[in-house]
Amino acid sequence: MNGLLMFVFDILKVPSVLVGLMALIGLVAQKKPATDVVKGTIKTILGFLVLSGGAGVLVGSLDPLGQMFEQAFHIQGIIPNNEAIVSIALGEYGAMTAYIMAFGMIFNIFIARFTRLKYIFLTGHHTLYMACMIAIILRVADFDGVQLVLVGSIILGLIMALFPAMAQRHMRRITGNDDIAFGHFGTLGYVLSGFVGEAVGKGSKSTEDMNLPKNLSFLRDSSISISLTMMVIYLILAVLSGREFVETNLSGGDNYLVYSIIQAITFAAGVFIILSGVRLILGEIIPAFKGFSEKMVPSAKPALDCPVVFPYAPNAVLVGFLFSFLGGIVGLLVLGQLNMVLILPGVIPHFFCGATAGVFGNATGGRRGSMLGAFANGLLITFLPVMLLPVLGSLGFANTTFSDADFGLVGIILGNMARYMDKNVITIIAVAILAILVALNYMMPKKKMPEADAAK
Repeated sequence: MNGLLMFVFDILKVPSVLVGLMALIGLVAQKKPATDVVKGTIKTILGFLVLSGGAGVLVGSLDPLGQMFEQAFHIQGIIPNNEAIVSIALGEYGAMTAYIMAFGMIFNIFIARFTRLKYIFLTGHHTLYMACMIAIILRVADFDGVQLVLVGSIILGLIMALFPAMAQRHMRRITGNDDIAFGHFGTLGYVLSGFVGEAVGKGSKSTEDMNLPKNLSFLRDSSISISLTMMVIYLILAVLSGREFVETNLSGGDNYLVYSIIQAITFAAGVFIILSGVRLILGEIIPAFKGFSEKMVPSAKPALDCPVVFPYAPNAVLVGFLFSFLGGIVGLLVLGQLNMVLILPGVIPHFFCGATAGVFGNATGGRRGSMLGAFANGLLITFLPVMLLPVLGSLGFANTTFSDADFGLVGIILGNMARYMDKNVITIIAVAILAILVALNYMMPKKKMPEADAAK
C-alpha cells in the first residue's frame, strides 16, 4: 500500500504530469478524437517542461549572483528556500507529507465541486511544500496517525482553494478574462502588491508603455532590456566580490567579467524560455480544462504556477525582481538594527515572487504600483520567515526556512493554534470550516461570475 501511495505521490508532485493528466481527462470528457487527446496532452506536458527548463536556466544563473552578493557584503544569516528545507524535512516527515498531499488534492477537488471556491490548484511542487510544512507543524504539536492526515489534508485542501480565490480579482485585471486562476503560495505578497498599486498608482503608465527615442527603440524588446539591466548588476557584484572569488569558486577559471556577462544573458534566456512555455500551456490547458470542469467540477478554474502571468507584463517581471530584492535588503538592515535573526535576501525567491508581485502591482498601479508593490512583497517575505521559525521545531535551526509569503502566514497561524489549542479542538475547527463552506454553497443564492475588471 505504501509503495502504491509513494508511486502516486511521485506522479502528483511533478507539475507537468499533473497538468497533463488534467488535460487528458478534460479532452476525454469532451469526447475529442484520439489524435486530439494525444496532441493536447503531450503539448500541455511539453509546455510545462519548457517552463521548467526555463526556470532551471534562471536558477542556474541566479545562484552565482546570490553567492557574489554574500561575498561582496560579508553577511551571514538564514536564507529562505523552499526546496532546501523540504529536502531536509522529507527524511523525517516524508510519509506524512505524502498522505497529506494525496488526500489534500482530493479535498481540493471536493471543495471545488461542493463549495463556491471553484479552483483546482495545479502547482504540484508547491502542494508538496505546503503539505510538508503542515506535516511538520502538526507533528511538532503531537498530532499523529489518522488525525494528523485528516486535519492536514482538510487544511491543505482549503488552502489550495482559498488562496486562488484571494488572487482572482487581480488575475482578471492582469489577463483581461476569467479563464485561469493563480496557484502559487506567495499569494499574500501578490495581493498586497495589487493593493499597493491601487493606492499609489493613479495615473501611472504601465511598465510595458515605454516612450523611447528612436535610436533606443531596441530596448522595447524585453529580452534586450533584461539582458542589459542584469549585465550591469552582475558586473557590479562581480567587481565587489573580487576577481579571485569569481574565477576560483564560480567561473571555473574563466574571466570574471566575461562570465558575468554570459550569466546576465543566460538569465534573459531563462525568462524567454519561460514565456514560451507559458504560451504553449495556455493554448492547450484552457480548452481542455473546460471539458474537465463541465463534466466533473462545474465552473472550476485551473490555478497555475506564478510564471503564468509573466507574458502579460514582461518588463514588470524585471522591475518586480529588482524592487523586491531591494525590499529584502532594507528588511535585512532593519532586522540587524533590531538584533533579530538575519534573513538574507535569497535571489531565487525574490525573483519568482518579486517578479510576480511586479506584474500584480503593474496591473493595478502601473510603474509605481509595480515598483512599490514589489518592494512591499520584499519586506513581507523578509519578516514573515522570522516569525515562522519558532513553530518549525528542530527545523527552525536548519539555517533555512520556507520563503514565500503564504507559507509564513499559514505556518504562523497553524503553528500558534497547535501551540495553544487542544488538537481535538483544531480537528473540530477544520471539519467545521469545511462543512460551513459546503452549507453556504447550497443556502445562498447563486451569483453570476463577474466579468474582467476594466483596465486602468
